[in-house]
Amino acid sequence: MKMHESKWFFPLLLVSSLLIILLTGFFSPAESNSGQALPRVGFSAPNFSLPDSENQIVTLQDFRGSVIILNFWASWCPPCRAEMPAFQRVFDSHKEDGLVVIGVNTTYQDDVQEARQFAIERGVQFPVLYDLDNSASRDYLIQALPTTFFIDHRGVIRKVIYGGPLTEVFFESRG
Repeated sequence: MKMHESKWFFPLLLVSSLLIILLTGFFSPAESNSGQALPRVGFSAPNFSLPDSENQIVTLQDFRGSVIILNFWASWCPPCRAEMPAFQRVFDSHKEDGLVVIGVNTTYQDDVQEARQFAIERGVQFPVLYDLDNSASRDYLIQALPTTFFIDHRGVIRKVIYGGPLTEVFFESRG
């Protein structure tokens, strides 16, 4: 390669590489290799089936048509414990408007009895589901607790909040 030809080679290589990275990022699939939807803003929320406190199986699909706040939590997690009363107050204030709050306890790393006792002590009235085998947490790629997903009435994830505690003011400021 001659000197005047190599002057354009590296900038062209850099621009081409960046273009490939950007395009593959924007057009990456919204499904995993197993065909399961990935939990990404703007895409459908992955469905799951988990037991509630009466061991009745509940699926996310059961709530299609409602706006959903989906919160992954554990009873040993201080921010999870701190934000639970705010979730209950928001649920109480907006359940007549069709808002659904679902708490998914990461039971595979918690204790079912402690989680149930915690929900009773806090007066939790919204559905609490138990992720005994890590299936929902794995599908939602949960890496931090708490993690909260805001899902619209069509089942599309609109926002994800990693960490907490979330407050009632946070919820009310977002309508």
